[in-house]
Amino acid sequence: MTFLRPAIFLAAALALSAQPAATLLIKNARVWTGDPKAPWADSVACTGDIITQVGNAANAKLAEGATVIDAKGRLVTPGFIDAHVNVLESGIRLRSVQLGGVKSRQEFADRVAKFAAGRPAGEWIVGGGWDPSSWGGELPTREWIDKVTPNHPVWLASADGQMSLANGVTLSKAKLTRETPAVNGGKIVRDAKGEPTGLLMGNAMEVVDKIKSPVSDTEGYASMVAAMKELNRHGVTSVHNMGSMADMDLFNQARENGTLTVRVYSAHPVLKWQNISAISLDTFGDRWIRWGLMRGELDGTLISRTAAFEQPYADAPGEQGYFATSPHDIHNRAYVADWRGAFIAIRATGDRGVRTAIGIYEKMLQVSNIKDHRFRIESAQHVRTEDIPRMAKIRAIASMQPYKLIDEGRWAEARVGPERAKNSWAFRSLLDAGVVLAFGSDWSYAPPSPLMGIYAAVTRRTLDGKHPNGWIPEQKITAEEALRAYTYGGAWAAVDEVAKGTVSVNKVADLVMIDQEITKIAPEKIREASVVLTVVGGKPVYQK
Repeated sequence: MTFLRPAIFLAAALALSAQPAATLLIKNARVWTGDPKAPWADSVACTGDIITQVGNAANAKLAEGATVIDAKGRLVTPGFIDAHVNVLESGIRLRSVQLGGVKSRQEFADRVAKFAAGRPAGEWIVGGGWDPSSWGGELPTREWIDKVTPNHPVWLASADGQMSLANGVTLSKAKLTRETPAVNGGKIVRDAKGEPTGLLMGNAMEVVDKIKSPVSDTEGYASMVAAMKELNRHGVTSVHNMGSMADMDLFNQARENGTLTVRVYSAHPVLKWQNISAISLDTFGDRWIRWGLMRGELDGTLISRTAAFEQPYADAPGEQGYFATSPHDIHNRAYVADWRGAFIAIRATGDRGVRTAIGIYEKMLQVSNIKDHRFRIESAQHVRTEDIPRMAKIRAIASMQPYKLIDEGRWAEARVGPERAKNSWAFRSLLDAGVVLAFGSDWSYAPPSPLMGIYAAVTRRTLDGKHPNGWIPEQKITAEEALRAYTYGGAWAAVDEVAKGTVSVNKVADLVMIDQEITKIAPEKIREASVVLTVVGGKPVYQK
């Protein structure tokens, strides 16, 4: 059987005849095209959902009723591509209890109480986004919320998604007691008496996930639409969705209803391959909704100390993190998926995790006849110096989330030590070695703002203001390099560079207008810039 790579499919789909009349013209702009051969232009014209002219606005042929936008010298770039986001989960959290930025135990409890007060008894209270570093590092327990939620099961995820807090009602429903055995690849946190505190980590969270009431179709659809609107507000026009096969139904429903406002490249868990193995990969979808990416979760995160390191954590000598999934299992499933024509992404955060992911890919290359793999390492936060050339050699893509650098950088060095910190979020070293960067947010862990991500990659100023010259400043990159990672890098990682990633004729008409020229202003001012217009498929989907 022959499988068609998406680049070939899209090349044929985007073939155009003579230039038609434009339905949208953006003029008097400073267009950063992302094309090294012609990096700047003054205008861009689109016909339908395709770019048909770049520059020379005076010569543009306009269709009757065409939309003409005067950019007044503002910056226009290709639409931003978020290379790592869970759209449905983020939408659900938008409509749930918000715990991001909580500064104390009391504030935590107050927010949960206020939200629960407006919900009928028995309804699940979900959401979260809490970060223990915001209040000093103490991990929450059921005691924080039991008194204010006696009639609701509660399940609140941490900001990094690697921990969740259950109240007593939820523990009872899940039959989680002191007798419950340990979980491989996870942890049931217990008190001094051996009783569950309500906090579950890694694979242990599945104990509650299995019994939690599923999101209704109506709630799921509303959450998906809300998330897409929020993404558009930040200039995001395409996403690599780290969800499930079920999300595809919601995206297709949005398309049918005319509410699909982002293009979707959908990733699915490689360990659930048996659920989708009967589906043909011959087409991968179309310019709006595509799939073909399989992902494996190798280790966890720094905040929960579940990221796997070669040496113990500096602030917890007895802990090195762990593998959430057996490398052997990921390798076997990834090999089969690769053979069938899918692409592979492995989430690896700690240096041991990254090294192991590279090893899996190296083994796959020894037996594979496929020339264009586009191997991805999601997160890639901590890479040993000697492993960077190995990544470059196998042409691995570093799918990274730069906002985490200025967030976790407040305390990361205490956790990994000064020596390992040197290669934390090693953007400069990776780029110089020839590794492709694809930037994303990991929303809802972090804000879905590419501009904040660019600010983070360029300045490396941590959120606490303690590193005005940048934390590990030698790893800074330029604004244009960060822009490329949010545009062409994301397109390349999705094997979609023929259709998007630059402002070029015959590519999809996905564009962003920004109120400041972020490649020219002082780097520390980038965080003050904002998106004023987002265009997807030649149509404005957000205007400030």
